[in-house]
Amino acid sequence: MPKNIGVAEVKKHFSEVMSRISQIGEHFIIEKKGKPVVAMVGLKDLEMIENSAKKEKKKGLLAAIGAWEDYEGLDQVIKDIYLKRKRSGDRKAGF
Repeated sequence: MPKNIGVAEVKKHFSEVMSRISQIGEHFIIEKKGKPVVAMVGLKDLEMIENSAKKEKKKGLLAAIGAWEDYEGLDQVIKDIYLKRKRSGDRKAGF
């Protein structure tokens, strides 16, 4: 759970806040005049957030393509498909 902290407090203890984020994985919500304005998270958490946002934006065919990007055997599957098409002779294989 993120800890709320004021801007002045962050300024006073910036190095400590950074250490807690990078070493312990804490999250902070920075408040200005008592209202939440920004969040401070570690780089790993930021990467997860950005990757999640990218995957959510994809729809339709792009989402399907994106789902295959982590599949390590995809190249071999595609080669096998083209080889089977070529052997079947009922339709053109390749580009």
